[in-house]
Amino acid sequence: MQNQKEKVEFVKKLRKELKAYKTCAVLETGKTPDRLVQKVRNQLKPEAKFVVARKTLLVRALSDDPELKRLVEHIDGNMALILTNKDPNELNGIISGNRIKLAAKPNQISPEDINISAGETTIAPGQAVTDLKAAGIDVKIDKGKVVIAKSKVLVAKGAKVTVPISKALKMLDIMPFEASTKLRVVLNGNLLFTEQALSVDRAFVERHIVTDFLHAHMLSTAIGLVTPYNAADFIKKAYVSAIGLGVERGIYEPEIVEKLLAKAVIEAVQANRHVKPADEKREEVHSDGSTEPKKEG
Repeated sequence: MQNQKEKVEFVKKLRKELKAYKTCAVLETGKTPDRLVQKVRNQLKPEAKFVVARKTLLVRALSDDPELKRLVEHIDGNMALILTNKDPNELNGIISGNRIKLAAKPNQISPEDINISAGETTIAPGQAVTDLKAAGIDVKIDKGKVVIAKSKVLVAKGAKVTVPISKALKMLDIMPFEASTKLRVVLNGNLLFTEQALSVDRAFVERHIVTDFLHAHMLSTAIGLVTPYNAADFIKKAYVSAIGLGVERGIYEPEIVEKLLAKAVIEAVQANRHVKPADEKREEVHSDGSTEPKKEG
């Protein structure tokens, strides 16, 4: 427990340190396991300073500077300050990348379906069988091993984890929950990055650039707007249209002549089908409409 003098000295020291770094971030620690917070702390050394203190002391230190004071409204509950010269997005990438799996506790709400698969387990027969059955798991003993007889959804998404199920999941070494570290807000110079802004990472930007480019490309092509990206498509389309027009109108151009000759051959073949062979008997039509074989000579 700090006395009044120690608190004053702490605030003075922190104000001095705040001025020595380009970036100040607020990290949520209240709902984060201590081992994960410690992992982040070690990961950021020695390029960042990790400050953990009571809210009143942090607020007092931040309130001395007009820009840093903007962070005060984001500090509630258990928070820590991270002082660094790293870029906000780089810092957020490090922080958000820290995740650990956690066992299910009684009365927790499952974020997703929790499944168990049929098959052998490493659990020894005995009281464990009773505990697993109490959780609604169909088990049996086969050759001295505990075997889950049927796969099933043990806990549906949004459902509460019961005490027997919590115990069974721990026995089966199933850890369905996840904890991660998260920045509440980051101040870099006079730029304030909120959680929403920090979520816009490189992958997010690249994905949206690709999508927006495809939409713009399709629109510009549809309305006939020539750009460096669709010029080749328009030239190809114009070339094909010019060749088609040339063939249709019989324009004798070097790149069209062969196609005109091919067209002429096709038309000649089709016309020849309607011409009767020379040796076929011809008929003479009289004025009354009657016909008879035409006499030769």
